[in-house]
Amino acid sequence: MLQDILFAFWFMLPAAIANGIPILTARLPLLRNWDARIDFGKKFHGRPLLGSHKTWRGLISGMVVATVVLWLQQLMAANSGWTDSFTGGISYAELPVLVLGPLFGLGALGGDAVESFFKRRRGTKSGGSWVPFDQLDYIVGALLVSLPFAVLTFRQYVLIFIIWFCMHLLGTYIGWRLGLKDQPV
Repeated sequence: MLQDILFAFWFMLPAAIANGIPILTARLPLLRNWDARIDFGKKFHGRPLLGSHKTWRGLISGMVVATVVLWLQQLMAANSGWTDSFTGGISYAELPVLVLGPLFGLGALGGDAVESFFKRRRGTKSGGSWVPFDQLDYIVGALLVSLPFAVLTFRQYVLIFIIWFCMHLLGTYIGWRLGLKDQPV
């Protein structure tokens, strides 16, 4: 069971970090002003297409960071035997890092953008909470883009959803306590 939990954590790590990176890059002095919206400020039925926090800076930084994290995972898997016990039969040495890494970032942040579209349709303000969809969107997006590279077992998918749902709640709460988020959930 511990190996399955470690696998769920390990497999989704690039996407999960990509999902949180836009909050940090928005505060970096060199990137702070690079906040062009992905939806170019367009409206759909009188409401913004996406939330104002969905920027090219966040998308690109998420894709880059997911790629770096996956590359580091690949290096660890290739140079140490300790990862073999929980990689779930996936050969990290054979994963195309320069394809899957950006896809993990795109999937996580794309899932978040799709969820943002639906939040705008229901009138939820940008940054407003919509539990449980806020916690699941990046997981669904990342898992969908990973399908051509790794099909997991039902148990692995379930554990990924449970673990990363809880990790997202914890991360959001910590971000709120640090003043990075407006709401604790």
